[in-house]
Amino acid sequence: QRELVESGGGSVQPGGSLRLSCKTSGFTLSFYAIGWFRQAPGKEREGVSCISSTDGSTYYKDSVKGRFTMSRDDGKNTAYLEMDNLNPDDTAVYFCAVDYGPYSPDTSCMTGPYDDWGQGTQVTVSS
Repeated sequence: QRELVESGGGSVQPGGSLRLSCKTSGFTLSFYAIGWFRQAPGKEREGVSCISSTDGSTYYKDSVKGRFTMSRDDGKNTAYLEMDNLNPDDTAVYFCAVDYGPYSPDTSCMTGPYDDWGQGTQVTVSS
């Protein structure tokens, strides 16, 4: 059974940091694209970051570039999202998801569609 489980969310003050984890099971993570998404109250879900399985390239949403770092430990079948210098606009439920392909050439790993999703973890940034 394929499963993704997020952890690491919480409440922090502006300027703080959090590290989210996405533990996967039931499939070999290194074979597939993995992404982080978020959804704030009253807003649509948006892509935050992803890692391509074809060339290992990483995509970041413009507003998180330089503050968020996505990584993947294939030996642990786990993806991470290191979030620094958080601000209130980062408040959302964060989800990880996997795209089993097939993948179109010359397209971002954020193109999707993403197939399986975790349950999400809440991130709240407030003073």
